[in-house]
Amino acid sequence: MQRPLVAISLIALVSTVALAQEPTVLPQADAAKYAPAPFPPGSQQAIIVGNPKNAEAYIIRVKLPKGTKVAPHTHPNDENVTVISGTFHIGVGEKFDEAKGQAVKAGGLASVPKGRPHFAWVSEDSVIQLHGVGPAGATFVNPADAPK
Repeated sequence: MQRPLVAISLIALVSTVALAQEPTVLPQADAAKYAPAPFPPGSQQAIIVGNPKNAEAYIIRVKLPKGTKVAPHTHPNDENVTVISGTFHIGVGEKFDEAKGQAVKAGGLASVPKGRPHFAWVSEDSVIQLHGVGPAGATFVNPADAPK
């Protein structure tokens, strides 16, 4: 007879703890504080959650002006890209080839496993959201393409 009582007590305790937790509220898109991004040129970024340089979850929003191109590169972590606005194009391979890319429109998601060479570009002003678990970074297939 004690087992049902213990189970009910545990359920009540877990429910109370869950209800006591504060929700995490993230900034609305228009409240994000953007600053020049280290790459690509002309882009701006806002770090929403975490620090991509650390071994922790992160979310970054990036504004990319029309015509931005990112040369083939890899990441040390899985990269997840959600398109907030505009059109983001992504292709897999060690050579930049727009014919091998796919368009990802607002609301779409692209996910690239760590170590897989890929490239990207935008055909209109776009906002993307990068999210994953760091440390994040990029290694360019051709070192001359790396930001200076």
